[in-house]
Amino acid sequence: MNRFHQVLLIGTFLPLCWLGMMAVHELGHVVGAVVTGGTVERVVLHPLTISRTDVSPNPRPLLVLWAGPVVGVLLPLVLLLVARAAKWEKRYLVQFFTGFCFIANGAYIGVGSFGRIGDAGDMLQYGRSIWSLWAFGLVAFPLGLYFWNGLGPHFGLGTAAGKVDHRAAYGSCVLLVLMVTLALLLSTS
Repeated sequence: MNRFHQVLLIGTFLPLCWLGMMAVHELGHVVGAVVTGGTVERVVLHPLTISRTDVSPNPRPLLVLWAGPVVGVLLPLVLLLVARAAKWEKRYLVQFFTGFCFIANGAYIGVGSFGRIGDAGDMLQYGRSIWSLWAFGLVAFPLGLYFWNGLGPHFGLGTAAGKVDHRAAYGSCVLLVLMVTLALLLSTS
């Protein structure tokens, strides 16, 4: 059985979701900075690095820190609600992306608190209770799994036996190439 389209879809959509999740997360930090009167010095969105947003001055660092994961889950959720309301045929892709964002942000904040990694470490440094980070992770991560529930056949898993929408596979490939190209172009300036 030919699984080319399945491999293409999964092989391009996972990194596309990773890059999209980082972009939405960093957008949250940017919005948090702008709303609180901070100045965004730099946003790093290179495909081969972990994204980050440098803000200085940063009058409300905790708000800017929390804006990343909060916007990082709420914006994809809004996109999913719009896709469902529009009855978009390929809304399962948005649903997968939404689940991906919930899982990634939940794990980053919740599990990251144990090693004081990245935003979680900074939140703890600025006085947030570790319990608040665990609570975010314990809510976001399972919700992400909930969004993923039942999507397997759309990606050729289970009874679909490798069959996927070839247009989704090629579309994912094109979007990944565009996203990587855009990230590379923006990172060189």
